[in-house]
Amino acid sequence: MVRPTAVHILDTTLRDGLQIESTIVPTDVKVELAERLIAAGLTQLEVGSFVNPKKVPQMADTDDVLRRLQPYEDQGVELFTLVFNLKGAQRAVDAGAKNIKLVVSASEGHSQANSDAPIAQATERLLAAADYATEHGLRWDITTAVSFICPFDGITDSGRLVEVLRPFVDAGAHSIGVADTIGNANPSLVAANTSAVMGAFPGKPVSLHLHDTYNFGMANVITALDLGIENFDAAMGGLGGCPFAPGAAGNIGTDDLVHLLHREGVATGIDVDALAQVRAPLTAAVGHDLTSSLSQIPAVPASLTS
Repeated sequence: MVRPTAVHILDTTLRDGLQIESTIVPTDVKVELAERLIAAGLTQLEVGSFVNPKKVPQMADTDDVLRRLQPYEDQGVELFTLVFNLKGAQRAVDAGAKNIKLVVSASEGHSQANSDAPIAQATERLLAAADYATEHGLRWDITTAVSFICPFDGITDSGRLVEVLRPFVDAGAHSIGVADTIGNANPSLVAANTSAVMGAFPGKPVSLHLHDTYNFGMANVITALDLGIENFDAAMGGLGGCPFAPGAAGNIGTDDLVHLLHREGVATGIDVDALAQVRAPLTAAVGHDLTSSLSQIPAVPASLTS
């Protein structure tokens, strides 16, 4: 497989990055952070999730955030929100969403923890949301949580992963995301399960959503590049984690990912200097230090960032 010369990065700071923060970041601040990311060259942002605000109060203002950022769609920016059921899809449509992401667990243990239902029942709920989205002209993608390792059930079998995805691909999913929800996947496991998905659904775009609990994140990025993956999720500063997956740490940092890709000669369309300017207001918003590698060092030599 030939490595891509350019990739797309979906920044998930406003959703995955903020959903487990104890601080509720104000809507105005979220919008400002998104505008800074857009100014740095990011053209894909996950801006929130339409979930029960009692369970995830950090996402209660997603409809407002989405509406306030929609003018940027005229400039080519794609805005995504996360949906778990029909009600979430209805809220997304009401808020004017154009793109939604559905998430299904690849293990029974995580499905019970994340959606209070076995995979089969969760799939039914999500397919109802997918049908509603399709009827209203929305693009929808499917992502499998715990695509590699589950904190409850252990290593995810690649065949099982494919079968969990199949009904969504059959129903018309635009693309597939495979997520290392707890950040414990190693490169060979990432290669095995991602290759299985790519082989089962040829021609369907595949993206990788990585967390960095055990510092395998960037090694897994290299593995994915060698598989030909052109789409990655990341959160600025390494923020994030799943509230229903014990032990999950933050996402791979958008800043770290861009730095690595540029060093590897892979274009992203992102200005690293402008991206670095997002760290200070993001740190102020969450009230604690960021965890990405670049946030820990004084500066990166200019010769190594382009």
